[in-house]
Amino acid sequence: MLKILKYSFFDLIRSRWSYVYFAFYLLLGFVLLFLNNDLSKAIITLMNVIIMLVPLIGTIFGVMYFYNSKEFTELLLAQPLKRTSIFVGQYLGVAISLALSLALGLGIPFAIYGLFASTAIWNFTLLLVTGVFLTFIFTALAFNIALSNENKIKGFGYAILMWLFLAVIYDGIFLISLIIFQDYPLDKLSLGMSMLNPIDLSRILILLKLDISALLGYTGAIFKKFFGSNFGVIISFLMLFIWVALPILRIVFKAKKKDF
Repeated sequence: MLKILKYSFFDLIRSRWSYVYFAFYLLLGFVLLFLNNDLSKAIITLMNVIIMLVPLIGTIFGVMYFYNSKEFTELLLAQPLKRTSIFVGQYLGVAISLALSLALGLGIPFAIYGLFASTAIWNFTLLLVTGVFLTFIFTALAFNIALSNENKIKGFGYAILMWLFLAVIYDGIFLISLIIFQDYPLDKLSLGMSMLNPIDLSRILILLKLDISALLGYTGAIFKKFFGSNFGVIISFLMLFIWVALPILRIVFKAKKKDF
């Protein structure tokens, strides 16, 4: 699996799209730091970009890499290699290369600016960690969709629809539910629905650590009470780990059962 991971990683690192992805975050970091004297404001702006863009890029790259390397994958399947090693290795290669582009692209300008001598380093670290989690989560979801659909058009369509649902539509359903059931206790409903969406969970964690939970509306006090505690943070990261682990387990299961 390590050889396949290494091949997939360097294959993507040599891709021009990886350089474009890296250069985008590098330029974004320098521009935001040039325009904002306050690091916290720059981190908030970055959060809005990362929460939406990282899942989209992870989804597109995951599906695109799977379909583009299909012939090579079939060649590997003819060799005495485990199916799980092939697909998990490819997934990790894609996810790690994207996460590295994100971390370096944002880390370099903030390091030059002197972030590591600032108290905002912990907020920035949390931003990068959640970005890496979202990369691994949505790349895994994309691989699952590609494994389940031979047709490229269907695969890309379902992948974009999945991202659109979790990034936009889910929040609309969430807000409508809060309005409809506003006469009832909403503590458990709000917490439960937030944990069922990795994008919402990541956004809440960052907002609370930046101490701007008022932006979360009238449920902000509930989130502050739970996610603001050490127990809440541990549970949140545990949920993000589960969001990574479950799609990987399904990749393993699907790879064993799928007839290539």
